[in-house]
Amino acid sequence: MYSRLLSLSSPIESALEGHKRLIDQWSDDAFDFVRHDLPKILTVIVVAFVLTRLLKLITRRLSHYSGTGSLPSGVRAQQIRTLSGIVYSFGVFVILFLTMMSILDTVNVNIKPLLASAGIVGLAIGFGAQTLVKDVVTGFFVLVENQFEIGDTIKIADRTGVVEVMSLRRTVLRDGDGSLHIIPNSSITVVTNFTRDWTQIAMHVSVAYSEPSEKITKLLNEVGTELQNDPNFKDRIVGKPEVPGIEKVSGQEVDYLMLVKTTPGQQYSVSRELRRRIKECFQKNNVQPGGPSQVYVVDRPLTK
Repeated sequence: MYSRLLSLSSPIESALEGHKRLIDQWSDDAFDFVRHDLPKILTVIVVAFVLTRLLKLITRRLSHYSGTGSLPSGVRAQQIRTLSGIVYSFGVFVILFLTMMSILDTVNVNIKPLLASAGIVGLAIGFGAQTLVKDVVTGFFVLVENQFEIGDTIKIADRTGVVEVMSLRRTVLRDGDGSLHIIPNSSITVVTNFTRDWTQIAMHVSVAYSEPSEKITKLLNEVGTELQNDPNFKDRIVGKPEVPGIEKVSGQEVDYLMLVKTTPGQQYSVSRELRRRIKECFQKNNVQPGGPSQVYVVDRPLTK
């Protein structure tokens, strides 16, 4: 009986001894981790936290600076705010990625397969989202180069309208009849900005061939000067209106060119008022139009 009990106690003692060795090994590993690896991990986390806070502070200061109204010429608040958001998002991603890789390397995890897998996944995403990447890249350069801003009247992708929304991925235009056009930035190849710095009205005034040139030139100059001195329009006109002279002679018609520079977005109201004043001036001075079926004043593209 005693020998049987001894035979039963031997496996139990062996199992207990194995558990004891395992616990001792775990204790040694935990002590070694707390002593060597944990300080390194905490240091990496603290450094990542400090860098994230510093990055947030810098981007917040940039956003605040964009709203002070003290930006240099050619730099706009929308541009600064968007770029600061991009810098913050990209910076946080880089900090978190490097932090994770450093922690995994500290705990002796082989990160080479992870890096290779991340490269393969990134390549697959790049092939599957080429248009999205092109949208973002194009939108980034539109913002950096300040090609247009909210409120500008522009023409992109064969659509003309006022910019209502712009982001890295898309630009939203509202055209003259109220239609809303949502245009991916990857579709932008040429930008025509009608409201940058100043806009020039090239107005062609058609009169009868028999009208004296000096008389017409004088009347047009008087109308331009009168409009420029009008308190309701003087802030909309840049410089003195010019009348270079005859632009075209065709049959019984003579076209006179009149050039007026306006502030951005004011060319339409100024051109309408200019047409009205020219019409009234010609009626007052008995100036005959170029043809019985034609309007006195038409807008045409300026040719050289």
